[in-house]
Amino acid sequence: MSDSSSSNLSTETAAAWAPRRLFVTTALPYANGSFHLGHIMEYIQADIWVRAQRMAGHEVHFVCADDAHGAPIMLKAQAQGQSPEELVASVAAERPQYLEGFAIRFDHWHSTHSPENTELAQGIYLKLREAGLIEVRAIEQFFDPVKEMFLADRYIKGQCPKCGAKDQFGDACEVCGAVYSPTDLIEPYSTLSGAKPVLKSSEHFFFKLSDDRCKQFLKQWMGHGRLQSEVANKAAEWLDDEGKGLADWDISRDAPYFGIPIPDAPGKYFYVWLDAPVGYLASLKSYFDAGKAQAQTAQSFDEFINDPQVEQVHFIGKDIIYFHTLFWPAMLKFSGRKIPDQINVHGFITVSGEKMSKSRGTGISPLRYLELGMDPDWMRYYLAAKLTARVEDIDFNTEDFLARVNSNLVGKYVNIASRAAKIIAENFDSVLLEAPASRIYSPNNAQHAAEVSNLFGDCAPNADKPAFGEIVALMHAREFNQAVVRIMQLADKVNTYWDGHKPWALAKQAATDRAARDQLHWICSLTMYAFKDLTILLHPIAPRLTRDAAQFLGLEAPLGYAQLWDGTTLSRLNPFKPLMTRVDAAMLDQLVPEPAVSAAPSNLGPTPVSVAPSASSPGAVEPLSPTITIDDFAKVDLRIAKIVHAEAVEGSKKLLRLTLDVGEATHRNVFSGIQSAYAPEQLIGRYTVMVANLAARKMKFGLSEGMVLAASGTDDAAGLFLLAPDTGATPGMRVR
Repeated sequence: MSDSSSSNLSTETAAAWAPRRLFVTTALPYANGSFHLGHIMEYIQADIWVRAQRMAGHEVHFVCADDAHGAPIMLKAQAQGQSPEELVASVAAERPQYLEGFAIRFDHWHSTHSPENTELAQGIYLKLREAGLIEVRAIEQFFDPVKEMFLADRYIKGQCPKCGAKDQFGDACEVCGAVYSPTDLIEPYSTLSGAKPVLKSSEHFFFKLSDDRCKQFLKQWMGHGRLQSEVANKAAEWLDDEGKGLADWDISRDAPYFGIPIPDAPGKYFYVWLDAPVGYLASLKSYFDAGKAQAQTAQSFDEFINDPQVEQVHFIGKDIIYFHTLFWPAMLKFSGRKIPDQINVHGFITVSGEKMSKSRGTGISPLRYLELGMDPDWMRYYLAAKLTARVEDIDFNTEDFLARVNSNLVGKYVNIASRAAKIIAENFDSVLLEAPASRIYSPNNAQHAAEVSNLFGDCAPNADKPAFGEIVALMHAREFNQAVVRIMQLADKVNTYWDGHKPWALAKQAATDRAARDQLHWICSLTMYAFKDLTILLHPIAPRLTRDAAQFLGLEAPLGYAQLWDGTTLSRLNPFKPLMTRVDAAMLDQLVPEPAVSAAPSNLGPTPVSVAPSASSPGAVEPLSPTITIDDFAKVDLRIAKIVHAEAVEGSKKLLRLTLDVGEATHRNVFSGIQSAYAPEQLIGRYTVMVANLAARKMKFGLSEGMVLAASGTDDAAGLFLLAPDTGATPGMRVR
C-alpha cells in the first residue's frame, strides 16, 4: 500500500469512529413497475453502508419512498382502467417482498403522493419565488387535440428530418442519430391517440438555474469531498461551459397531469423531477411525525433537519447525476434548507456483459431469485465483492457468482464453524476457553502468544497496522470489494491455522493425553474467537448468515464493531446447525434465461441463414507472434493504472489524452489511439493495464509516457477493447 493510500485509510479510520448523525436515502423508484436488479444493487449498497455505520455506533435514519407522480403513471393508469392512486398503491404493495427478501432494512418507506410532500414541495417553490429564481414564460409546444394535453417528446413520433426514417421520437433519430426539436419532425403524430399534434402556446414556470448565484454556489458546494472525483469533474464541465450547461429548468406541466399543484397557478403542476427529490424530506418528515425516530433522537423533524451536525447522504445511479448535482442542491440552498453533504454515485449492472433487457433475455428478476429459494446473502456478498467507491459498472456473471459464493463465503467462512463445531461439542461439551478473548495483550504462554499474533496481528482500532480497523475504514469508505478481500484473507489464515494443527488428529489423543487435550482446547477456542471476529466483520454484508452464526456462538445482539476489541468472551456454543448451503448451478440456469431469439426478420436487413467466419469474427484469429522466453516477458513492466482524466486531442481523429494514476507521486500523460471506441467521459475513473517502462515518446501533441493495452481484431470492424483488471486491483499493482 502506498504512503498516500495509508494516509487516506488512516483518515477514513478516524472518520469511522467519530460520532456521526446521518440522514441517508437511495433514489426513489418510479411507481409504475416492479423492482429490477439495478434497484436491488443500489439498495444493497446503501444498506451495507448504513449497517456498517450503525455497527460503529452512529445515529442513522435511512428512508426512501415511491416516486408517484408524472404523465407516464397517469397514462398507464388510464390504459389499465385505474386511477393513478390505485396504480401507485398496487405497485407499492409489491415493495416489501423485495426489501424483506434481500434483508434491506429501511427505517421508513413513504410516497411522494402525500400531504408531507405537497407541503414541502410547495414551500420550497414559494421560497425560490421569493428569492427571484422563478420566471414565467410563454412557450410553444405540441398539443394532442384528442387527448387534450400537451405532449412530452417521448409521446411524439414522425419522420426524421435528416434521414427520412419513419416512426422516430420527437427528440432524436435512432437510425441516423440526429438530434432535433419535435417541431422539426415530418408528419408528426401523437403516440397516445395517433392524431396530428398542433402547436399551442402555454405559460411555463422556470427555475433560473442560469442565475449567477446558482453557479457560484454550485462551484463552492462541489468541493469538500461531497462528490466522487469523476462526478465532480463531470459537474464542473457543466458549470464551466460558459454557462451553457446551466439552462433554466422547466418545472411546470399543464393539466391533465398527476402531480402537485403549483400555488397560485390553476391548472399548473410541478414537473415530477421537482417534487421527486423533495420526497426524501417528505419521507423523513413522515418518519419523524410517526414517532419512529424517537428511539434515536428527541428532536423534531425541523430540529433534526436544521441541525448542522446532521449529514445528508444520497445513494444514486449515474444516470441521474445532473438532477442531483445541479438542481437539487440549488433548490435546497435558495429555499433556505440543508444542502446535501455527500452524493454517492454508482454505475450500472450488466448480466454476463450485456445490458439488462427483457426483450433480449438478459434481465434478472429479483423476485424470481427469491422464488427459486436462492439465499439473499449470496447476492449481497457477490455484489459487495464487486462494489467500489467509484462510478463503475459491475457485471453479474453466473460462473463468477457460483465461484465467489461457494469458494469464499461458504468454502472459507462457513467452513470454519462447520469443521470445528463437532470437535468442540464432542471433546469439550461446546465450552470454550476464555483466554483468547483479548488480543490486545498476549497470553502468558509464548507459543500461544505467537499464534494469536500470526492470526490477527495488532487489531486495535487505531493501531498503525490495523487488521480490523482497516476493514472498518474500507466499509466506511464504501470500498466493499477491498473489505471483502481482506476478510477472506483473514479467513484463509484461520483455515490454514486449523489445517496446520490437525485438531482431528489431536482429538484422537485427547482422551489419554492431557497435554494434547489442552492444546486441542486452545486451538478450538482460538478458532472460534477468530470466527466470531469474521462474523462481526461480515455482518453488514451478510446479515442473515451472520445472525445465525452469532446465535451459534452465543454472541450478544445487536452486533457491533466494538465487540472486536472490547474483550467480549464466548463461553458455551449453542448446538450447531448448517449456516448456509452452496449455490446450485441448476438454480442459476433457471434464474438467467437464454437470450431471446426472434424468428421474425429484423428491420435492419434480411435474416441471415449462415455466416462464414470473417477476419473480424471469432472464427478468425490473428496468428501468434514468435515464441519468447520468460526473461523476455519479464522485461515488460505491466502496471494497473487508473484513468483520472481523459480528453480528445485537438487536431487528431484517433487519439485521446489520458491522465493515469500508476501509484507514483505524479500522474502520467499517455496518448492512446482509442478515440473511435471510447468517448472521454466513459473512461474517467476506469482502471486499465499499461506498459509502464516503455520509453517516453515525444509527439507533436506532447510527451507520451507509456502505453495502455487494448484488444482488437485483424481489422477496424472488430473494434477496440480496453483491458481492465478485476475489482480490487489498485493503481501501481504489477501484472505478472
